[in-house]
Amino acid sequence: MKHEAPGIEADPVVALASPLARKLASYIALSSDELAVLADLHRNRRTLRTGADLVHEGQRGHAAFILARGWVCSYKVLPDGGRQVIDIQIPGDFLGLRSLLLRASDHNFEPVTDIEVSEVAAADLLAAFSRTPRLAAAVLWAASRDEAMVVEHLVDLGRRSAHVRTAHFVLELGARLKLVGMGSASGYRCPLTQYMLADALGLSAIHLNRVLRQLRELGLMTFQKGVVTYIDLPDLMAFAEFDPAYLDDRSPFL
Repeated sequence: MKHEAPGIEADPVVALASPLARKLASYIALSSDELAVLADLHRNRRTLRTGADLVHEGQRGHAAFILARGWVCSYKVLPDGGRQVIDIQIPGDFLGLRSLLLRASDHNFEPVTDIEVSEVAAADLLAAFSRTPRLAAAVLWAASRDEAMVVEHLVDLGRRSAHVRTAHFVLELGARLKLVGMGSASGYRCPLTQYMLADALGLSAIHLNRVLRQLRELGLMTFQKGVVTYIDLPDLMAFAEFDPAYLDDRSPFL
């Protein structure tokens, strides 16, 4: 079920507290004018319940969205009815930014939890970039960072073993959450089911369950009751060959 929220006044203080501002502030020191523009982009807020797709593959003429609260998965449905999860979106991420420049969305966005998003029309986004070029550069940095993660996911699926692939993905997600204040050096809360995580990793749920058990037995990490816990973070990073340089963050867990 979808709910509409009334517009809000552009408040730079509110913008500074937003996950997107926290993310972009790791790249540039946001000015008061830039924070005001960010706040304006958050005016048109919507909430959606779990399971109601925000955007469908093939959908035309939709806006981009800024995820302010909750988790989303982007996915494609295969001809045989199977599903490949492309990525997991967390607060501070743009949804459908690329599709603003294309005729139609090339994949689906499904809320993993109840979510709150800010809908941003293409014209409003371009006007914001025209007014604050540094903010446009920061959003381009975030998009480039997302592209670097796609490259790592291709390596995950093509060359890494199931155990290394799983550990690498878990660490990447933890680094992303840490950037927006939702993770720490000990772990993070994770609402993903093992079935959804398996879809993202190209594994069966049974295989993933076996992998998680073995990572626990190796004394590296656990994923239980919706919580990822790092048992031995340095060894987990070494095991996964996790180099956070592609995230433009040399020490994401400090």
